Amino acid sequence: MEEELMMTKEHRKVLMAVDESEESMYALTWCLRNLAFQTSNTTLLLLYVKPPPPVYSSLDAAGYLFGKDVISAIEDYNKELADSVMDRAEAIYRNSTTPMKLEKKIGSGDAKDVICETVERLGADILVMGCHGYGFFKSSLICAGLF
Repeated sequence: MEEELMMTKEHRKVLMAVDESEESMYALTWCLRNLAFQTSNTTLLLLYVKPPPPVYSSLDAAGYLFGKDVISAIEDYNKELADSVMDRAEAIYRNSTTPMKLEKKIGSGDAKDVICETVERLGADILVMGCHGYGFFKSSLICAGLF
């Protein structure tokens, strides 16, 4: 029944959570090969979640002051990493022959929370994520937040 509902829906949204891992890029390739519906009424939403902005005290554990340049360098690195991941994912998308439309989103915070909130907020029909080789049981527990 769910398949019938998805096939009759006018517009589908596939949310693909990506990160810097090879497993994530493989999952994107799999998604483009196996979930590419024959119609062009599907949107592929690429989501990258940056870690939450760190909260710094004026002194770190060793008693040194963090300068604004250090904090700025960390923020710049996180932005460059997000751009790099999205560029890699977009290159994989461009090399595919899928008729899906592409949208990119970058979130910030705890990955599991941001992914779940994005699925709900955007009304995604399918969520695709890579697996880091933990196996079904451990991956299920990690995704459920039990580890």
